Amino acid sequence: MERTMCFPLLLLICSLSTAQLQTESDNEIIPHGKQTESQGREPTNVSDHQQTCTQDINAVLREMSAALAEQRVEMRHLQRENEAQTAKLRELELQKTEVDKLKQQLKAQAAELSNTRAELNNMTFRTDVTENQVEALKRDNEVKQVAFSTCLLASGSGTIGPFNTQTPLVFRYVVTNIGNAYNPNTGFFIAPVRGAYHFEFYIAAHGDPSHVSAAVLVKNGEHIFIAYEHQTSGFSKSANGATLLLEVGDVVQLHLWANAKIYDSGNRHSTFSGNLLFTM
Repeated sequence: MERTMCFPLLLLICSLSTAQLQTESDNEIIPHGKQTESQGREPTNVSDHQQTCTQDINAVLREMSAALAEQRVEMRHLQRENEAQTAKLRELELQKTEVDKLKQQLKAQAAELSNTRAELNNMTFRTDVTENQVEALKRDNEVKQVAFSTCLLASGSGTIGPFNTQTPLVFRYVVTNIGNAYNPNTGFFIAPVRGAYHFEFYIAAHGDPSHVSAAVLVKNGEHIFIAYEHQTSGFSKSANGATLLLEVGDVVQLHLWANAKIYDSGNRHSTFSGNLLFTM
């Protein structure tokens, strides 16, 4: 490249110098008397011009060499900068590729975390449902275990009645009260769950010409069945029973029939019992 640039410049300089010498030779007017003197000195002038041309060419060559050297240095510097920038660009591209990979990994992890959260929520929901079902089953099992058996007097013996109107009976002595659905303080049996319940009651009394022995099974104030017996003497006993469909909160109890009597003692003659057959 340097030689290619030097030869045209050298030719240009030589051409210019030759043209200048030719012009000066053509334009110089030499007197006829002095022609011999001028011819005698011409070789000296041509030699001087050639020497000057050579010096100029050398100076130009030196300047061009210095410029080319500077250009080489500058080109090397630019080349190094270009290589450094290329290396930085490659590094940035690698970093970008790595960042893209990390972004994809983060997206995948986020999706996996979201799925994990959804699974955990589902598991939590299923766990809650299962726990609720277990609790419901426990309650159902507890509720399904309903049974009671009682007698009229807690202790001693005696006769209750007669009264002018129906009077609630409270069976004080509790033999069995599974599920605690019977209250010995009120005489109420309160249904804890919807279902079919069976009740039985036995009424005992001494014979009396004026009064009967009778009790009524009552559901929510409604007369259901009665156990009735009338003997003028001796000892009488009557019984009855019923299966009832009860809703939660329904109340079942026994009422002493109006103008009737009921007797009980330590032998447990008068009783009231019931149990849950099955839920509905």
